[in-house]
Amino acid sequence: MDKNVSRKGAKPSRKAAKRDPLLFSHSSLCLCVFPLRLCVKLLVASLVVSSLPALAQNKSTRFDPDGSFWILGQVPTEFSDFGEINLNAKRSRQLPVQGFYLNNGKRLRFQTLTVKRDNFTFTTVTLGGVSYTFSGKFLKGGVYYSSDLDDTIPVLKGTLTKFRNAQKVAEAQLTFSYFGGT
Repeated sequence: MDKNVSRKGAKPSRKAAKRDPLLFSHSSLCLCVFPLRLCVKLLVASLVVSSLPALAQNKSTRFDPDGSFWILGQVPTEFSDFGEINLNAKRSRQLPVQGFYLNNGKRLRFQTLTVKRDNFTFTTVTLGGVSYTFSGKFLKGGVYYSSDLDDTIPVLKGTLTKFRNAQKVAEAQLTFSYFGGT
């Protein structure tokens, strides 16, 4: 070790820089060597720490409900135009475009949308004076498309509300089954 370099390693002496031009050819280089090493160590440590939650998370705790949801049981007369609710966050080509579908094939885009296991809400755009809101929760976690979900088992429940010209015309507590496509 060169005796002219300080013990902390922060700054080499000017004499050492003059003696060894290859090692210390530029004064800013000698100021950056040690902080750069420290930065790399901190960066590696922060990457390891930030990846720990991802490593601890397994497939069973991941939540992905992408697919179609249909009313389970008798459809109330006020909602006879209801077709299905489609979630397609990843924009998969195997699934329909995300939105609220009427049974005539028309799609109402989501104006607002929250998709969490315990909080699934949306408001649709208005089409022909009609719009819908929903507030509910998923009854099951996991990745729906990779699960063997029976289309007779409820996986979603909540309140569907229908508006015509901004006036509430129907509201019902409903349960929904899941279909992931073929």
